[in-house]
Amino acid sequence: MSWIERLISEGEHQCQDFKMRVDDARKIARTLVAFANTDGGRLLIGVKDNGTICGVRAEEELHVIEQAAEMYCKPAIALSSQIWWVNYLPVLEIVVEPSHTRPHRAENDEGKWIAYMRQADKNIKANGITLKVWQHEEERNTTQFEYDEQKEQLFDAFQKNEKLGFSRISRITGLNKWHTEDMLAQLIVWDVVEMVLNEKGCHFRILDTE
Repeated sequence: MSWIERLISEGEHQCQDFKMRVDDARKIARTLVAFANTDGGRLLIGVKDNGTICGVRAEEELHVIEQAAEMYCKPAIALSSQIWWVNYLPVLEIVVEPSHTRPHRAENDEGKWIAYMRQADKNIKANGITLKVWQHEEERNTTQFEYDEQKEQLFDAFQKNEKLGFSRISRITGLNKWHTEDMLAQLIVWDVVEMVLNEKGCHFRILDTE
């Protein structure tokens, strides 16, 4: 089994996505942005969702992807490409590295610029807390963690509950939506609290410091 076949055998996951072909530059821009905003990733084009290799017109596909990366991603996304041959069928590999200038946003059909992130094998819209986490990551080395009354109330609540939802945290601390997002983002950046995403939304839990 070749290296590229071993990759395909992994299936789709957080850092890998399959496409038979790319017809829509705007749509593929979401995947490029999601990879760049999360852990980076690999697009294998010419591969069906079930891992069957169908081949692709690599040069045409690469042109569409480069157009997506430059025109429909903001900031533009750098990528690398490689063509692999499996049983005389070409597979185009596109690699996107995790970005140091996130958030990247993709333009949708209505002309709005949306930040996406990668979760498992899906591209999901980044919520307000995630956007603020990215902002605070840049500021961590120049700011200090501050312990205040709201955080004390929150930590007391975490001692009684393994996990808390956003609305409940807002009620506990008495903060509005914007300030609750900002506080949680700071706690996530400082590795105090973890945000767990699921199909119904998200919840938060305190990290074990032992």
